[in-house]
Amino acid sequence: MEANLARYWIGFQRVPGIGPARLKGLVESFGDAEAAWFASAASLRAAGLSPSVIEQLLSLRGALDLDAEWARVERLGVRVLTWQSPEYPRLLREIDQAPAVLYLLGELEPVDELAVAVVGTRSPSSYGKAVTEQLAVGLAANGVTVVSGLALGIDGIAHRAALDAGGRTLAVLGNGLDTIYPARHRSLAERIQGEGALLSDYPLGTRPEAHNFPARNRIISGLTLGTVVVEADRQSGALITLRYALDQGRETYAVPGNVLARTSLGTNEAIQRGEAKLVTGVEDILSELNLSMIVEQRTVAEQVPGNANEALLLQAIGSDAVHVDELARSTGMGSGDVMSTLLMLELKGMVRAVDGMTYVANG
Repeated sequence: MEANLARYWIGFQRVPGIGPARLKGLVESFGDAEAAWFASAASLRAAGLSPSVIEQLLSLRGALDLDAEWARVERLGVRVLTWQSPEYPRLLREIDQAPAVLYLLGELEPVDELAVAVVGTRSPSSYGKAVTEQLAVGLAANGVTVVSGLALGIDGIAHRAALDAGGRTLAVLGNGLDTIYPARHRSLAERIQGEGALLSDYPLGTRPEAHNFPARNRIISGLTLGTVVVEADRQSGALITLRYALDQGRETYAVPGNVLARTSLGTNEAIQRGEAKLVTGVEDILSELNLSMIVEQRTVAEQVPGNANEALLLQAIGSDAVHVDELARSTGMGSGDVMSTLLMLELKGMVRAVDGMTYVANG
């Protein structure tokens, strides 16, 4: 986003009483954030802002140096994404109350849409550590981006294991990106920035206050197709992430743990209540999300261009399962050509077999 517009989004983010919904309404009313920022009190009142919020906005507008704010962003190498930015994550855009502004260090890539959150306690058992490493390595090896919160314990283990496996990982912070918290994860954060991204919806200068973290958890789940909790007691923030995932219509998983351990109370009860699917290994997650062959799909899609037979079959296959014989009849292709083309489409992730000889389109 151009700096001359992004700075106004940053300004609105600092106004008490103007959240994502109100800011969206202002941008729609005035055409862009700059026009909304400089609007008169009467115009703001007509746009639906209350007198108290207008007073807050006018006061901050006179006191805040947006040029200095933007200079600080540039000095730190931080990128600012808004709803209007093409790079704004698609999955996150779909959730209720999606953050209007995201601060980014590192790079987001299209492959990050295939992401799973791995979260849990800050005080994991040896069992929890081992399971986290196994899951994160398995996800990374299958081309799935691992998302977590950079916290001590499960979060840090998940980030580090994904990186060590050559995968990508995203860390969502509960403070401004000018502060790395916890400080002992500074070197880990630098690795993540180089092989993924650090993200936050909190302005620069925001300290890591306790009340920030539950709210940031909605971003962890919102960036992903599903969330898996490894170990968590009943009061764990990881369970907040799980509940956000449920509200967002994303998949939810939990690793069963020792029934005598406090750090397994939350996960075991989530499974018992049906809030999370039981996970005993990475294949449980990959198969549920249809990600088991993602590496092969990407490789084949890159190396083998589409052809007329593929296009013909894709037109003939819909959301209802179609038998191979019917595909041969409707397309006029030989059965051998149909089978070989279907295999290629399946490797590319464009179709899937339902029961051996019948196929359905993906997506």
